Amino acid sequence: MKTGSESPIIVLGARLLSPFIMLFGLYVIFHGHYSPGGGFQGGALLAASVLLMRVASGTQISSLMVKESLTTPLGVVGVLIYFGTGLLAFLMGGDFLDYGALPIPGLSPEYLRYTGILIIEIGVGLAVMMVMILLYDKMATGEEEVE
Repeated sequence: MKTGSESPIIVLGARLLSPFIMLFGLYVIFHGHYSPGGGFQGGALLAASVLLMRVASGTQISSLMVKESLTTPLGVVGVLIYFGTGLLAFLMGGDFLDYGALPIPGLSPEYLRYTGILIIEIGVGLAVMMVMILLYDKMATGEEEVE
């Protein structure tokens, strides 16, 4: 993979922008169940912040954010969060992804749905983020193998 930009201005700009993009991505995930956005859009924003660092500074600095070896396992964890939430609701007597059937004691059905949707959004966001980073990493290493 290329080592990144030689320009310190580009690296500094990426280092300054990346945390704000991540913060906005987290906002979209956590508020996506009742406003525009959600897990997919938030995951894409989180991936964009990591990829901005990967493009600007190479993988050595950006691997401090997300290691290449963790993208596949964390992507699978995101899918398992999504599927596990739906399966748990199904096993508790509801339909698949019927958040009102989740076994969380002390919550009313409205808050159960709120919490269930939030869990789903986190799982989708994690899966989307990791898959986008994984795709970039695989395309970038394929570039080295051709040369």
